[in-house]
Amino acid sequence: MRDREAAGSGGETSAPDGRRPRRWRTRSLRTTLAIAFALVAAGVTALVGVLSYDSAARLVRVDQEAVFDEVVHDLRSQVRQQALSPDDFTSADPDHDGPRDDLTRPVGTDVQVLGPGGTMIDKGSPPLPVDADARRIADADTAGTHAEDDDVPVGDDEYRMATVALGDGRGAVQVAQEFSDTEDLLRELQKRTLLVAAAVVLAAGLFGWWLARRITSRLVRLAETAERVASTGRLDVAVPVTDRDEVGSMGRSFDRMLGRLARSKEDQRRLAQDAGHELRTPLTSLRTNISLLRRIDELPPASRAELVADLTDESRELTDLVNELVNLAAGHQDDEAPVEVSLAEVAEDVAVLARRRTGRTVTVRADPDTTITGRPTQLQRALTNLVENAAKFDTDGTAPIEITVTRIPGAGVRVEVLDRGPGLEEVDTERIFDRFYRAPAARSSPGSGLGLSIVREVAAAHGGVPFAARRDGGGAVIGFTAREAVSD
Repeated sequence: MRDREAAGSGGETSAPDGRRPRRWRTRSLRTTLAIAFALVAAGVTALVGVLSYDSAARLVRVDQEAVFDEVVHDLRSQVRQQALSPDDFTSADPDHDGPRDDLTRPVGTDVQVLGPGGTMIDKGSPPLPVDADARRIADADTAGTHAEDDDVPVGDDEYRMATVALGDGRGAVQVAQEFSDTEDLLRELQKRTLLVAAAVVLAAGLFGWWLARRITSRLVRLAETAERVASTGRLDVAVPVTDRDEVGSMGRSFDRMLGRLARSKEDQRRLAQDAGHELRTPLTSLRTNISLLRRIDELPPASRAELVADLTDESRELTDLVNELVNLAAGHQDDEAPVEVSLAEVAEDVAVLARRRTGRTVTVRADPDTTITGRPTQLQRALTNLVENAAKFDTDGTAPIEITVTRIPGAGVRVEVLDRGPGLEEVDTERIFDRFYRAPAARSSPGSGLGLSIVREVAAAHGGVPFAARRDGGGAVIGFTAREAVSD
């Protein structure tokens, strides 16, 4: 009860009113990839846009300032070299070859001419403000004296203005450059940069969505296949395997996994069917004999002894059958780690155990190098089954049971158990390793027919195969080859 409550406490809890609580909807991989593409594009575009705009704005402003400074410098040089009057800078020059034109030609500079005392002789377009500094420069005695102001409001616009004295109190020339046009140009550039950035982000998001859909559509099909397997329990579902990229590799791995699960399920089904069939006979016999125990007092002594002996044999056979079923099932789930194993040493250990159990002579002949990477317990179990099988079918024999372990170049190690028993028929050599198969001549002997099937499983788990053949001079040769442990 406590375990059930503990298990229930880890699940989803219900709201006080009995309704199921709302769950946050998980964001799909497709949406995540699309958002990631859009964010990356936004970050890159913003960085590139800001750097590009900043560089362009700086270049434009620096260029405009450099041109204006050059105009002011040329004007100061001109008035220092020549004694010019305000009339020389008026806009009434019909040939447009006077000093005024030299000022307006490079950058469209606005020019305004002042007379003595700062009186306005020729207004600019638009008129420029005349303040106290401008009047002071107009009355200056030294030609080229100037004053600059970088932020002069004229109407709704801002100008950079310089006032240069003509000298000897003759007046001054004002030149101005509008900043508003440059800033309007930069603002337009900024607006277009933002529009381009938004278009790039949108395009990146759409491309990310398309690419994510292309990638995740196969993952969705794999997920649907997994859901179908989970809901129906069927393992014969076709797995969509197409491309050779990581998703395709996942699909192939999933397909191999389903194949292996299907084989495992089929093995379990056959094992259960065969075990049920084989267990039915000894259980029926036991049930019959147990029913006779109720009348054991009525039976003669000889029948009593026979009944007890029968029960003993049936219980022993049933015990052996259950043990071998357990060993066979455990063979598929053995967690023993592969290590370096000398099959010659395994054979010696098995021989010592067999001599003690059966009283038979067991000899071992082995090559010097019989080491493989394997699971010692499985290999010992397989070899023990072979030796016990040989002793069981040659109970009255006096010839020794022989174990040979030889290294086969390029094929691993070959293990053979040789006896002088009744031998094998041709049909037996083909089916002897099947579960519960027993040769017609051996059906009256004790055993379950599982020992050699375990040998086959162990051989397959070590990259080898079992074999059986008739022995020259009578008897049988049964064994297996092994190369190295095969990972599950």
